[in-house]
Amino acid sequence: MPKTLHIATAAVVCVLTLPMVAQAIDKKTASQIEKLDPSDQLEQRCDLEGMDRLKADKVISYTFSRPKHSDVHIEAQGAVFRRDGEWYRLAYTCTTSADHLSIIAFDMKPGARIPHENWDRYYLYP
Repeated sequence: MPKTLHIATAAVVCVLTLPMVAQAIDKKTASQIEKLDPSDQLEQRCDLEGMDRLKADKVISYTFSRPKHSDVHIEAQGAVFRRDGEWYRLAYTCTTSADHLSIIAFDMKPGARIPHENWDRYYLYP
């Protein structure tokens, strides 16, 4: 393997293994989240975190299966995200602060693109 390929591969591995810092949300978004019931606050805050990390315009936690919730933790193994007009499978776990405004931990595993012919079945849209 050429030396430049080794360096490029090492750089990619380093970037992918760096911990990602949760993004703070603005006051308007925090105000909107606070109006929701607690389980919706948790889900929305974690969906926003996923959108930010994936550079996606939408994350839905419940497309393929119901997420598992506790007071401050969600495990969404059947989630999806949309980026550049395409939908992809997603699994994520997320833990928030008690007020659901700060992310304590977030781990995700993006998956395969969902074929357009399956979008109607899962209520996905362009």
